[in-house]
Amino acid sequence: MSEPDVFAALSNPVRREILLQLRKGPRAVNDLASGFQLGRPAVSEHLQVLRKARLVREEPRGRERYYHLDPRPLSEVDDWLKAFTHYWKQRLAALEDVLDEESRK
Repeated sequence: MSEPDVFAALSNPVRREILLQLRKGPRAVNDLASGFQLGRPAVSEHLQVLRKARLVREEPRGRERYYHLDPRPLSEVDDWLKAFTHYWKQRLAALEDVLDEESRK
């Protein structure tokens, strides 16, 4: 299996929700699985995709594995989205023009 990229890893809503939960701090698989209608094996599979995309890292603690968010690969997404920033600026400028016209009436 090839290494999934950040965009592929983020394409799944369960994986995005796992990342949101990990923003609060490291969590064990069982803790993470309790927040989903999925079994532990399914959550583990999602965690492996996130791990291969370097979005989470594992820390063994006794019999448990804790997962930590690693936000550094999200910079790839941020860099990609910056290319589209000017579209939003144009739309906001157009909205501002319309609001200015309406306020002058």
